[in-house]
Amino acid sequence: MAKAKTATRSKKRPSSAGAAEGNTQLMKFFTDALKDIYWAEKNLTKALPKLMKAATTEELKAAIKTHIEQTKVQVQRLEEVFGLLGKKAQAKKCDAMEGLIKEGESVVEDTEDGSMTRDVAIIVASQKVEHYEIATYGSLVQLSVTLGLQDAADILAETLQEEKDTDEILTGIAEGNINWAAEQEEEA
Repeated sequence: MAKAKTATRSKKRPSSAGAAEGNTQLMKFFTDALKDIYWAEKNLTKALPKLMKAATTEELKAAIKTHIEQTKVQVQRLEEVFGLLGKKAQAKKCDAMEGLIKEGESVVEDTEDGSMTRDVAIIVASQKVEHYEIATYGSLVQLSVTLGLQDAADILAETLQEEKDTDEILTGIAEGNINWAAEQEEEA
């Protein structure tokens, strides 16, 4: 059996890594990405209460309520990161989050009020949001490091961990009993 060759990447960074003075293309991209996620988080603070109200189980309602509070803190953290860059926090419409929020609204409309199936749909829609946020914050943390913005990386990493934790909580709620209870519901 032939041994598979594995590519090795050099972890050594160029000596100029992190030395950007804020006027590079990468810094502009990073700032635009911050504006994008800032819009996303601010709009989630408006959308999540609607999902919480539509949820059936108290467990899911409580998880969404916790996430609403976390999201408000995450908005403040993003404002802190903008401050580290010497910029005023500014939002730029996030088309991806707009679509995910619309999808969340749609699954509520398309499922029966008070059903476990609605809770399943809310969890799935919420996890899509979490996965988008995990991808975004993971990238922003790495870009911060590349740009030599360790304080920003630390702040963004805290939010990244919260997003991962929220995703795990939602999985636990779904696997705990909601998915099974939904499977037992008769079609309306």
